Amino acid sequence: MRSGAAAEVIDLCSDDDEESVPVASTSALACRSAPFSAHDVSPCELPDVKPLLYPLHPPGCGALVPVKDEEPVPVPVPLAAEPSEPTRALLPPPRLCRQFWKSGEYTVARRNPDADAPGGRNRLRINPKFLHSNATSHKWAFGAIAELLDNAIDEVNNGATFVRVNKFTNPRDGSPSLLIQDDGGGMDPEALRCCMSFGFSDKQSDAFIGQYGNGFKTSTMRLGADVIVLTQNQKNWTPTRSIGLLSYTFLMETGCDDVLVPTVDYQYDLTTASYTQLLRHNQKLFSSNLAILLKWSPFATEAELIKQFDDIGDHGTKIIVFNLWFNDDGDMELDFNSDKKDVLITGAQKKVKASKREKAEMQNYVANRLRYSLRAYASILYLRVPDNFRIILRGRDVDSHNVVNDLMYRECVLYKPQIAGLTELSIITTIGFVKGAPDTDVQGFNVYHKNRLITPFWKVANNSYGKGRGVVGILEANFIKPTHDKQDFEKSVLYQRLETRLKEMTYEYWGLHCHRLGYDNKSLPKASRALSRAKRTDAGNYLTSAPEQLLSADVSTSSSAQSNIGLKRNFDALGAITDINNDQIKHREVIQRRRFNEHKTLKLENDRLRHECLQYEESEKQLAMKQVHLY
Repeated sequence: MRSGAAAEVIDLCSDDDEESVPVASTSALACRSAPFSAHDVSPCELPDVKPLLYPLHPPGCGALVPVKDEEPVPVPVPLAAEPSEPTRALLPPPRLCRQFWKSGEYTVARRNPDADAPGGRNRLRINPKFLHSNATSHKWAFGAIAELLDNAIDEVNNGATFVRVNKFTNPRDGSPSLLIQDDGGGMDPEALRCCMSFGFSDKQSDAFIGQYGNGFKTSTMRLGADVIVLTQNQKNWTPTRSIGLLSYTFLMETGCDDVLVPTVDYQYDLTTASYTQLLRHNQKLFSSNLAILLKWSPFATEAELIKQFDDIGDHGTKIIVFNLWFNDDGDMELDFNSDKKDVLITGAQKKVKASKREKAEMQNYVANRLRYSLRAYASILYLRVPDNFRIILRGRDVDSHNVVNDLMYRECVLYKPQIAGLTELSIITTIGFVKGAPDTDVQGFNVYHKNRLITPFWKVANNSYGKGRGVVGILEANFIKPTHDKQDFEKSVLYQRLETRLKEMTYEYWGLHCHRLGYDNKSLPKASRALSRAKRTDAGNYLTSAPEQLLSADVSTSSSAQSNIGLKRNFDALGAITDINNDQIKHREVIQRRRFNEHKTLKLENDRLRHECLQYEESEKQLAMKQVHLY
């Protein structure tokens, strides 16, 4: 297929029959030369459009169904004939349950007659119920929104500078919807069809967050029953506009036995300086797709659809998720009303039983707010936000929150996972007490993968008797794979080793520094403990910041290695190692030499990388000068 081809209804299935494309039935929608209304299509007529459907197979994806390839025929968009005040098409009361976890019941109204073609092979189809079951991989609504933000972040490679998340009012019924828009490269007609299909992804580089080709479907269907995508692209210097509708409501109400996605495309015509309809097959197929779009989307006329591109610019993508799901109490899961600058999860904010000061500190800290506040979650979602890129939530920029700046007595712990073939891999974990501890009862590790937060404040240690309370760490673990919903990691051997090592870090750090927060560290000598209590009393329990230290972590991560939990170094109240016996003095010297060698190695490596960077910068300047001379 050609990338400039026009739209057809996408049948998300595969077929290995070597037969021609089905011919339109006599009861199918006829081609109309005049503008038509969404009233022209009724639910009982939609199954008759089915023989017109053409399975979609993106280029290079191994299409097995022969689809005729015709030259695109530009047809002027009949915008002038649209009424100024169109009459809204009121849909019948839906049979679809508005509660996500109860909306999986699906009944096929009519079986596709082409499924069992005589003499043909078995046809693999996708039942619409799969849209719901596939979306259940997202247990958390914000995890689904994060998938869509990831797609916008990946568009930085195509020039994206912002992603906008906002409330959109459905013009058909006034209900709130979710809008996500970016100014990336957009999608051409073929790319949109890949996006609407399952498993197609061209993000093979480590520079991209997405990789499975399934995130758009799972995330949008988890947030609402329907989604419409409008995208504009300038690939090959030919501006195109494409619109696709993935509607669980449409499939449910019409009882389709395949996942059908109506799509239409437009191409810029230089002669008329306007966008014209782009036809892949014929006007009848384009009209049937457009009729379904106008009946089941928030927009009742073609003019309203085209108007949605006004604020997209020369390139970009706009996603509108409508018919948002309700929770078990019958309330809309996403709350747009409680905070006009945020999107909240209804009923997710839990009241904490504590004193007034403790309660305020605990509820206001990002670890507690991210469970119900999209602004708080988005602020720590990325370890490093790309330069000149903005996440705009309801008209206000999201400020990046670096949890490292919230830590007291920070230390950097070097961890070397044992991976076959990768002997030099090193992971640096920053660990410390969160500010406000122990009053702020927060602990755990923020583990990132390819700059994306996977597990926020992952509790790896059991804080019985307060042990480990307030200890927080941050690390980026690219050596383990996240699950498809990017809210957890695959439970591999490497994952288990990492969990064990993080637990050891927590207990070791606690044993070294818990006395700084007022805990009675019984591993210290009695004289040191008494001195520490006296100093806290004199200083009014004022905590001073400690310098960062680099600790070596030469602890074996193999499954047969014995746990080092509980084997802590002896520190006095001032943080100095106490001289108890000769063995401990020797052990202290070994630790100091090892720590010095690690520090020296890192310094030399840093100097080497800096020297290489300077060389690359100088080479870049020389190439730029040569380019100027050539032109």
